[in-house]
Amino acid sequence: MNQRLLAKTFVELADNLVADFDLIDFLRLLTDRCVGMLGASAAGVLLADRDGKLRVMAASDEQVRLLELFQLQNDEGPCLDCFRTGAPVIVANLSGEADRWPRFVATAHRSGFGAVQALPMRLRDEVVGALNLFHAAPGPFEPDATPLAQALADVATISLLQQRTAHRSTVLNEQLQSALNSRVLIEQAKGKLAERRGIDMEQAFTTLRGYARAHNRRLSDLARAFIDDSEALPGLRS
Repeated sequence: MNQRLLAKTFVELADNLVADFDLIDFLRLLTDRCVGMLGASAAGVLLADRDGKLRVMAASDEQVRLLELFQLQNDEGPCLDCFRTGAPVIVANLSGEADRWPRFVATAHRSGFGAVQALPMRLRDEVVGALNLFHAAPGPFEPDATPLAQALADVATISLLQQRTAHRSTVLNEQLQSALNSRVLIEQAKGKLAERRGIDMEQAFTTLRGYARAHNRRLSDLARAFIDDSEALPGLRS
């Protein structure tokens, strides 16, 4: 494991405690680093909205985003169980859970995944979501992988709850609702860019994200400008 990258990741996640951060980009960083450092094939994040309903907020690729959506639409899967119980759900071989989650297991196998680690994003008794790591091959996980993933989930959760006050839940709900609205804009911008350039949705997201970072812009603001055609955006529209 790259110890330097691991240390940098903890700093990046904790740095958002004092910065006005772009939640969607922040959560995508979390999923990307889990894939890059912990041996996962893909990763996703589910967060609860103001009504307690889980939403897909980040995914390391389009395939796992669709699998996360499948869980929500069918109300079945390890990530939902993790959120509801507030406890990790660690499955080294999904084939052994076909009776427990028949539809999810079948779909996960079709998507190329044979194992999963679902980790709660929680602070004390408050569970706000789940960090989910998917693995292509079944088999035992590295001994340090799950504790490290949980540590990353814990740091990310603290960042999400950074503005806690006497009205912390209200602040968090507003933040999550804003992120949900941003997610819609970003999905629309991804679709528009993918169609325009003839690329897939993952390439479109990477392009938008890279442009936003290169020009020091919030991803949601860039997405809105791209959708509305309100700015020239040289290098992106060409």
